[in-house]
Amino acid sequence: MAKVKLTKTELKAQSDALKRFQRFLPMLQLKKQQLQSEIAGIIAKAEAVSARERAVREGLNKWVGLFATDEDLLPGLVSVKSIKKGESNIAGVAIPTFESIETDVKEIDAWATPAWVDDAVEVTTQILSLQCERQVYEEQRRLVTEELRQTSQRVNLFEKVKIPQCKEAIRVIKIALGDEQTAAVTRGKIAKSRVPESEVAA
Repeated sequence: MAKVKLTKTELKAQSDALKRFQRFLPMLQLKKQQLQSEIAGIIAKAEAVSARERAVREGLNKWVGLFATDEDLLPGLVSVKSIKKGESNIAGVAIPTFESIETDVKEIDAWATPAWVDDAVEVTTQILSLQCERQVYEEQRRLVTEELRQTSQRVNLFEKVKIPQCKEAIRVIKIALGDEQTAAVTRGKIAKSRVPESEVAA
């Protein structure tokens, strides 16, 4: 702990700081709990999207044979052109939200390609959309986790450093001021007891 001035002014400054830290600490603790809860919610949403993607992929099993018949057609059939995102706020943290994707579909000759290609485009687009949605959840998790880390550091700083330091400084200053007051009273008594002796000597 840094050396503190043993004065009434410093005592007031330390007392004010202690009140401020004790007022902010519950708010930080509440924010920490909220962020932890939000992270759990984001993880659950990301897992739900992954489950939906797995279900769509399992539905493709019956098409595997068809895909194998036209290997040149499938690569690059559908690609993500852009991801449309919104913005939300979690405990003061700005996070992206998933809205939709825009895709590029490879030009194909509708007369020269099999009929199932349209279905393949639709399912591939669905899978890509789910993958992009999961990526947005991962970005949300990263941002909220970083805010949680910083908030946890501040909670620890207040709980383990700032508040104990203020309390210790207040204790030390009060002892010093008490000793000073006792010494002043003692000096006053000694001075008072010497007054008659000096008068007698005169």
